[in-house]
Amino acid sequence: MRFLIDANLSPRLAEWLRTEGHEAVHVSDVGLAQAPDREIFAYAARELQVVVTSDLGFGEILAQSLGGVSVIVVRLRSAALATVVARLERTLVPIAPALRDGAVVIVEETRPRVRRLPLGRYETCRFCYPGGINPTWRVEHGHLRFGRP
Repeated sequence: MRFLIDANLSPRLAEWLRTEGHEAVHVSDVGLAQAPDREIFAYAARELQVVVTSDLGFGEILAQSLGGVSVIVVRLRSAALATVVARLERTLVPIAPALRDGAVVIVEETRPRVRRLPLGRYETCRFCYPGGINPTWRVEHGHLRFGRP
């Protein structure tokens, strides 16, 4: 998996992810240390990377976008590298399928919360309502995710 680590987390987190077999860079490695969140988000989308951050603003950007990027938001009492690594070590394997499909994952002390993308957008389900937009169906509806009845 490919990760882009935000400036609010240690560059050593990218090093740890690389030792685990992932591609990972810190925003400072690619000249984005002082960049606004939207620019970082756009870069991650172009490079097909998962953003790892402790900034809740990325969740808002993701909700306003059309997807294309997954985000891990680290919400732990301690931002110490050892704490973040320990939590991600237990979390990455179970959340990997959601990250590949597109999701925002809030990593908390006790559990990860996974919200698949797109977040709360209404669309037409061509299998259940072929006549047009049915605002009662949300994108989380299985047909829209998998494209089959």
